[in-house]
Amino acid sequence: MLQNREPQITNNIDWVTLMLYLACVMMGWLNVYAAVYSPENQTSLFDLQTNAGKQLMWIGTTVILIICILVINHRFWDTFAFIIYGLTILSLLLVLVAGTNINGSRSWFKFGPMSLQPAEFAKLATGLALARYIDYPGVNLSKLKDQLWCAAIIGLPPLLIIASRETGQALVFASFIIMLYREGLPGIYPLIGIIVVALFILTLIVPKLILFAAIAALTIGAFFLLPRYQRSVQNVLAISISGLLMIGVVAGVDFFVNDVLQKHQQNRIKVLVNPNIDPLGAGWNVTQAKIAIGSGRLMGKGFLEGTQTKFDFVPEQSTDFIFCTIGEEHGFIGSLVVVTLFMALLIRIVLLAEKQRTRFARVYGYCVAGIFFFHVLINIGMTIGLMPVIGIPLPFFSYGGSSLWSFSLLLFIFLKLDSRRSSMFSRV
Repeated sequence: MLQNREPQITNNIDWVTLMLYLACVMMGWLNVYAAVYSPENQTSLFDLQTNAGKQLMWIGTTVILIICILVINHRFWDTFAFIIYGLTILSLLLVLVAGTNINGSRSWFKFGPMSLQPAEFAKLATGLALARYIDYPGVNLSKLKDQLWCAAIIGLPPLLIIASRETGQALVFASFIIMLYREGLPGIYPLIGIIVVALFILTLIVPKLILFAAIAALTIGAFFLLPRYQRSVQNVLAISISGLLMIGVVAGVDFFVNDVLQKHQQNRIKVLVNPNIDPLGAGWNVTQAKIAIGSGRLMGKGFLEGTQTKFDFVPEQSTDFIFCTIGEEHGFIGSLVVVTLFMALLIRIVLLAEKQRTRFARVYGYCVAGIFFFHVLINIGMTIGLMPVIGIPLPFFSYGGSSLWSFSLLLFIFLKLDSRRSSMFSRV
């Protein structure tokens, strides 16, 4: 049973998560300022002509959004989850027709000086829709029917996002596998994903003939490792098909890279495999990012003292490559503090998700944790050359209203659901 009366706005809000959130937002704002600071002009922290000043305005509007979330009845989110999802799909379709082209991607709505990217909010809508569907009585992710429904809910938004040429945002939807696995998805699916990614990377760095030979050896070895009583026609067929599929993945990598990916995406893959392949061209971004982070050494150059970011050696230094500013000005210690802050936030979200007394809240909590984890892993990984440059923001740190709004909405909807935990009977 649910109590009808909503508590006071601050009742039962998890203050630890709130403090971690505020720390991220404030540190992010200061680093956006550091990234755009000009020593010659003595740029002000509150100058609305700079990204720092604009980010402050976004922070102010975010506060209003947070208050609205905390005031709205918590049942709103599960009641209207599919409607929110449907409206988001509509916005992704509309942006293909009426969107503004920015950096080759038609994925933005522009309203005067303000721009919004529907793809940022599609993650939130998908998380709500998944939580609503999985919360239905009888849904079991070990059943093929429910797996297909979840795949459809997850798969539609990234297809539309890819159509708008925003591949990086589409890849984030892979993060939902974390939640699905927690809710009972058979482990074979994540394992297949890991194998496909591993084969893709190996194909780029190892000759195909060697990989074909290795796969054949593994397939034959798997057959002989089976106990005699398990060497049935069905098992032999399963092992053989698995080997053929792995060979198919290896054989298809060249087609995918050369005929499916765009030229700049091909270059990013090549730079990931060999960072020195074109240091003045395709590899410039990653090379300069690593130089900036490395130049910070242990303690950093000091706040507003970074030179790589000040003189525009690092591209997109206040958005996708904001971590370079942190590394250069605050060094290894400052970078470690930021990573620790994100780890604490992720752990806290997971702990709260496990405490939920409704499946809807728990599933949504894991969606939030998965999205944050994927963004942090990819964004920081690409600045140090461990991940391809796919252009996704670092939560609460990168400049941008769409990303700040979407990440804040993601988190505070969950905190609102969590605040009602004590008034609910378990339905997990």
